[in-house]
This record gives sequence, C-alpha cells and structure tokens, in this order.
Amino acid sequence: MKITLFLILLMSTLTMLTTAIHAQSIDSAALYQDFCSVCHGDKGDGDSHARQGMNPPPRDFTSPLSALELNQQRISHAIREGIPGTAMSGWKPRLSEPQIAALTDFIRTRFMLTARVETTTPGSRIYADFCSVCHGDTGKGAVWATEGLSPPPIDFTDKKIQAALSREHMINSVSYGRPETAMTGWKSRLTGDQINAVVDYVIGSFMSDSPLALASKITRNTVASNTHDGHAHAHTDINSPFADDLHGNRSRGMALYKDNCSTCHGEEGDGRGPRAYFINPKPRNFLHTSSRANLNRPALFKAISKGRLRTEMPAWDKVLNQQQIADVSEYVFNTFINP
Repeated sequence: MKITLFLILLMSTLTMLTTAIHAQSIDSAALYQDFCSVCHGDKGDGDSHARQGMNPPPRDFTSPLSALELNQQRISHAIREGIPGTAMSGWKPRLSEPQIAALTDFIRTRFMLTARVETTTPGSRIYADFCSVCHGDTGKGAVWATEGLSPPPIDFTDKKIQAALSREHMINSVSYGRPETAMTGWKSRLTGDQINAVVDYVIGSFMSDSPLALASKITRNTVASNTHDGHAHAHTDINSPFADDLHGNRSRGMALYKDNCSTCHGEEGDGRGPRAYFINPKPRNFLHTSSRANLNRPALFKAISKGRLRTEMPAWDKVLNQQQIADVSEYVFNTFINP
C-alpha cells in the first residue's frame, strides 16, 4: 500500500516537473505568430489584413476595455474552446495545455501590461464604459460607428482634429453633446469631476504628442491652484448682459431674424431652415442642450457680429449696426436659448 502511494506521488511529481520544463522550453512568441497574429495582428491590436472580413473584428488586446474584461482564465478558455459567434476557433485539438498557458502569459505580458496600468485611472474606466463603444478602444472610432454613423465619431488621433480642439470644447461636448451628431450629453449621468477625468484621459492617451496635451497640463495646474476641488468646469453665466450698456429689443429682433436668419437656422431655431440641407457644417440648433448651456447674450452678439470661421455663418457687423445685432440676439436668447 505504501509502495503504491509512493509510486503515485512520484509519478505526479514527475508529471508536474515535465510540464514545468516543457512550459519553459515553449517559444510563446513563435506560437503567437503561428496561431494568432494573422487575426490579432503582430502588435496584438487587432490591426491585421484579416480584420476587414470579420464581424465582430478580432480582439484588440492593447485596449483599456480588454484590460478590464480579460483575465488569465478567460484568455485561456478562449484559446482552448474558442468564442461562439466569432471567427475565434478553439485550439484545444492542436495546442497542449502548457502551450495554451504559455500563449496566455505571452498575450497578457506583451500586449496588456500597459493597458492594465492605464485602467487604474478613473478616466480610463469611464471611457471604457461610456465612450469606447463609439470612439473605439484606440480613440480612432469603432468600426461599426465609423461605417454606420453620419457624421462618424471624431478620430482623436487625427492631427487636424487635435489642432481644432480645446479642453473646454471637449468638456462641453461630453457634458451637453454635439448637435446634428450621435454624440449625446452625459451631464445627467456623470459628475463634473468624472467628465474632467475622461477628457484628460482622452487627451493623455490618444493626443499625448499634441500641443493640446501640453496646454491641458498647464490649464489643469493653473486651475488646481485657483479652485477648491482642483478641477476645471466649463461655465457660462446665462444672464450676462450685453456690453457697452446695450439693450436688445425682442420685437425688432424677431423681424430681423425672420428676414436674415430663419432660412438657415429655421423658424423654430432648430437649425433646419430651407437652406440647411445644403450647408455643412449644419447651422446652429439653438434648442440643443449644448447651445442652451453655452450661449448667453454676449456670446450670441459676438457670433452674429463676427460670424464663424470655416462655416457659412457670415459676419453681420458689415450689414447691421450694434443695436440691430443686440435686437436679434435678444430675440434668439429669449425665444430659443432661455425661453
């Protein structure tokens, strides 16, 4: 009996030692290249030639979402059994358990370490939960969204877009959404600190080499030394009066609006006037939450006076005097912005 038990223990020990030695001798990088890279890409980011033909696309191991969702057991199970409803097949018939274990460790340490560190920040978790479904794990836009939404989500890695964005603009977009897009406002579900955190995460993760990233650091440091909570909050005093002691007349402004503005901005101020169909970017929708949060009398006066670059909004100070501009601003403010 003792001899039998000893033999069983000896065999078990030898098996474990053999497995350990086998695992150490496995070339996990070669395994990944042979079995995984054709779909998941050489860098583990899912950017492969096969990606275009797959729905859903291969997993991006470098993304914050993968770091949140994938642990060692889940990766091993996926390699062993595959994932139903995807192109991921099970490799159990061709790979041994030591090979699966080595491949799992390779994926976790080679591709997911950086992402796992990033997801310790609040902003990365908020991005994964609320933003990545449209903007994608890498900030370039999810495949379904870039193909199915019009306009598609902005690509945060695009240099031209980076040059056009400011931190305040991004905070406003997350808070109140963007008119004529699928971007909804999250102010009702996220606190001011959470909105700041996710904006800072986007800037730091996808725009880290842009001038905005440096400017954002300076802004946060300046604001932190002058506010009680260390966070910047976009704020507009909705009741600010016109400058230079101007006072607008709503009745006169209504006539000016109907004659000059309604063809683009619409009779109802919804940005759907007769000419709006032919204009890109679309005319301002004064009823949108973003407009109502950010447009007061001085802001309207400035926009009407000077127009907006790269849009069809002209500078009306070449046509109207200051009192007329104040009048139409008063009409827009009282009718659409703060009725």
